[in-house]
Amino acid sequence: MKVAATKEKKMYLRIRNLCGLLGIILPWLALFSAGIADHPSDDWWWSLSATYYLSPALVGVLVPACIVLISYIGYDNLDNFITSLAGTFGLGIVLFPCKVSWIPEGTPVGFFQLPVEISHTVHVVCAALFFFIIAMNSIFQFTRSSGQMTDRKRIRNVIYRVCGYGMLVIESSFIAVRLLKAPDYLVMVIEILLLLLFGVAWLVKGEAFPFLNDKEE
Repeated sequence: MKVAATKEKKMYLRIRNLCGLLGIILPWLALFSAGIADHPSDDWWWSLSATYYLSPALVGVLVPACIVLISYIGYDNLDNFITSLAGTFGLGIVLFPCKVSWIPEGTPVGFFQLPVEISHTVHVVCAALFFFIIAMNSIFQFTRSSGQMTDRKRIRNVIYRVCGYGMLVIESSFIAVRLLKAPDYLVMVIEILLLLLFGVAWLVKGEAFPFLNDKEE
């Protein structure tokens, strides 16, 4: 029984680490693969979502990450519901592509072939809800403890909260970028930071950093 429990734990840790790793490498892989493709416009790199039209990297990385989230088994039914919901909204990011400067309004895009402006609205809503739920998960679910809280667990909880609240602050800055009419390329910076915080939280949860893990683990 102990051996089976150990193997099961290792499987969950691998799933968490895979999810975190996919989040961190996604922007760089998408930028690289889109960067070597033909560019229909100079603003192709202003948004990670825009690389959807230039490279399969966004779909190839985000879809597996979302499947991992949907199939992830957490502490309880609430944990399972939260991660499944996040994964579902993450898939919505792919199924409903954003609008870009080189595609005329009214052009059918995405899996459901909706007009690009309608698809863009759904895309933005899915992206906002995805990162909001992931942030809440990091703040409230990752910080839970079933036993006595160790010093290292307290440190991990600080990291979880920094990542969670950081995602909320950075996500809010997207609204500021739009309202203040800041350079559009800042959207890419925001997306990279969001995915970095997402990845770090899940890697810590996956015990990828031994110096943060409890000694008995």
